[in-house]
Amino acid sequence: MKNNLSILVVLAVLGLSACSPSKPTQDSATDEATISDDSLMTLVEYRTFQYFWDGAEPNSGMARERFHTDGNYPDNDKHIVTSGGSGFGVMAILVGIKRGFITREQGLERMTRIVGFLETADRFHGAWSHWINGETGKVKPFGENDNGGDLVETAYLVQGLLAVRQFFNEGTEEERALAGRIDTLWKEVEWDWYRNGDQDVLYWHWSPDKGWKMNFPVEGWNECLIMYVLAASSPTHGIPAEVYHNGWARSGAILNDSTHSQYGYHLNLKHNFAQQYGGPLFWAHYSFVGLDPRNLKDKYADYWQENRNHTLINRQWCIENAKGYKGYGENCWGLTASYSTGFYAAHRPMDEDLGVITPTAALSSFPYTPEESMKVMKHLYFDLGDKVWGEYGFYDAFSEQNDWYVKWYLAIDQGPEVVMIENYRSGLLWDLFMSAPEVQNGLDKLGFTY
Repeated sequence: MKNNLSILVVLAVLGLSACSPSKPTQDSATDEATISDDSLMTLVEYRTFQYFWDGAEPNSGMARERFHTDGNYPDNDKHIVTSGGSGFGVMAILVGIKRGFITREQGLERMTRIVGFLETADRFHGAWSHWINGETGKVKPFGENDNGGDLVETAYLVQGLLAVRQFFNEGTEEERALAGRIDTLWKEVEWDWYRNGDQDVLYWHWSPDKGWKMNFPVEGWNECLIMYVLAASSPTHGIPAEVYHNGWARSGAILNDSTHSQYGYHLNLKHNFAQQYGGPLFWAHYSFVGLDPRNLKDKYADYWQENRNHTLINRQWCIENAKGYKGYGENCWGLTASYSTGFYAAHRPMDEDLGVITPTAALSSFPYTPEESMKVMKHLYFDLGDKVWGEYGFYDAFSEQNDWYVKWYLAIDQGPEVVMIENYRSGLLWDLFMSAPEVQNGLDKLGFTY
């Protein structure tokens, strides 16, 4: 009851309705003087959570791949759901329960619908596809040769499901039953199959008719650490530590030059194709919505320091703004993969800086850069307002340079915002995921301390 009252108070202060959210209309100076940072974070969490609640695909309960408020879907794909985005989405629903946006019973009902859908959806040696038809459970190809299992997206989904299992596993009989069904799904993922013949590396894709044609062995550093952690953690289809050390860590070649630094910040890991300034910022988010980086270390990196330095480099690049883009600065930074002026791009410093700011980049970095990220949140909400703010929170991306403001959302960007803001505030998802005994066993196997 206390949480429900707190969100109602916040919404009342902002002149909003919990049932019918509206855009901010108050004077910006008054807003900044009367709304606390904590209340603003709650509002952003609430609106963004709604992407996965009111905005979910109705049959499956899963997260839509995209939601366009203008109704313009060039590929007629409003009903397509995403496995990885739904992993972030089920975590967002847990945030909704904690913050009183919904009741525990409502959350359980939605989780039960999602798990029921996943039990009957297409799977490929236990792995789900990247995209799924939310009305039928059938795979929607992500590309010509990508019409089967996607182990990376499956890892994001399982990361979220394990947090849900831990949340409900000591609850009512109905809650424990749901936790048991999630446990079965987790144990059915054949991580070891994706070694493609017992190689010391995991492959991203496999399909029944294309086989290994995508030919994508996953080597670091990028967004895929969680896949190796879960593969090592599996009690039924686990991989030996050598797959992590020889494949992901490239037999030690993942390490950067010890003297390398940018703006005084060192990256210990070679970011794939982006060694100088680091990759898109989602690399510091996707694996770490559940995997707690605060004390996470192995022989390759201190992952808290790696992610913080990665974020600070990305921020400083935008502040220095070598390309002279309009709007960039201390209050407006953050390059990551998102919609773009050319439809979609993996924005990052140097050649892939296209003058497009993606709100999830700074906001999902709250744990690493709380003060710096709060400045961005306040600028987006108070200064840019309706240009970048809508019914499901901040729109996916914008460009002041190009006067480009599209009212579109993507699940894989909205989800980490809710989860990482909550991790900053309470550590909720980190605590749940890290409490799984299999995860602890997997991290021990790989030589992590945490």
